[in-house]
Amino acid sequence: MIIVTRKGVTPDELDHIRERIESLGLRTHVSEGEERTIVGCVGDESRLHGVPLLSIPGVEAVHEVLKPYKLASREFAAEPSRIALGGVELGGSEIVTIAGPCSVENREMMAQTAAHVAARGARGLRGGAFKPRSSPYSFQGLGEEGLQILADVRAESGLPVVTEVMDTRQVELVASYADVLQVGARNMQNFSLLTEVGRLRRPVLLKRGMAATVKDLLLATEYVMSQGNPNVILCERGIRTFGTATRNTFDLAAIPVLKRETHLPVVADPSHAGGRRHLVAPPSYAAIPAGADGLLVEVHPDPETAASDGEQSLDFAEFDHLMRTLRPFAEAAGRSLGALAEV
Repeated sequence: MIIVTRKGVTPDELDHIRERIESLGLRTHVSEGEERTIVGCVGDESRLHGVPLLSIPGVEAVHEVLKPYKLASREFAAEPSRIALGGVELGGSEIVTIAGPCSVENREMMAQTAAHVAARGARGLRGGAFKPRSSPYSFQGLGEEGLQILADVRAESGLPVVTEVMDTRQVELVASYADVLQVGARNMQNFSLLTEVGRLRRPVLLKRGMAATVKDLLLATEYVMSQGNPNVILCERGIRTFGTATRNTFDLAAIPVLKRETHLPVVADPSHAGGRRHLVAPPSYAAIPAGADGLLVEVHPDPETAASDGEQSLDFAEFDHLMRTLRPFAEAAGRSLGALAEV
């Protein structure tokens, strides 16, 4: 259930509304916008039945939220959420590009990549220190050494770091290095991990599972948010279908659905969707007018020698071309790509 306050509600009135709801055994979640304030009621809503909520000073309207994901639903927020990433906000007017290799391989490669993508307009650096691989014999990442490399490169480039956490035992370690904790597609319904990252206030980039519905994704989001962490970034990276022409089937329509259902920012991962370098740009172009707030793109100085996912990683020239050609799509959507160097 949500309570909409009247315009100009006073702090004392807002405190009284929260105290009244919490006295009935529910938790409150306040979202303040420029025009209105929303008080979300979380818990056993049957306790509110018969309570004259409209008689509480400052209350303008009361609405039931029938969706199973409450904190993530658009109704629970006065305005779309914006999540800080360095000097920009995901969910704002700028399309935010986060770029880097699949895996952290060595310091030189990461520094070279970070310097290049930063100069071309990327706002974040991605790279896996821990890698979930289908085969136990594939490269698993450098672990804490990789995290230290990411931190060193961040200090040099100024790019905030996005890296994956795979296990509840890694959360504290990864959080001590990373700016954004990524929960990958294979872990989207690892509820213990979602609960653990929810206890932090660090932004979480949550990827849609390979067989997950939009509802599944938003319920996974609710696990994070129910622990007190509102900073969730949703990621559409494609799902498994009977199609074999691409690595995954990019669910473009899921982006406007998510933007309608939730107040959270949404990014697209065209690299995992297509699975081939030449298939990265087209879904990127489509994602922006569909409503995506950002892109997560794999970039490597020499994809031929990449330790993982080289076939879907752009080289520097291809990334330059992508950033050049994205601008008209951003402008057509009434958005920007920020200040870009000449490429």
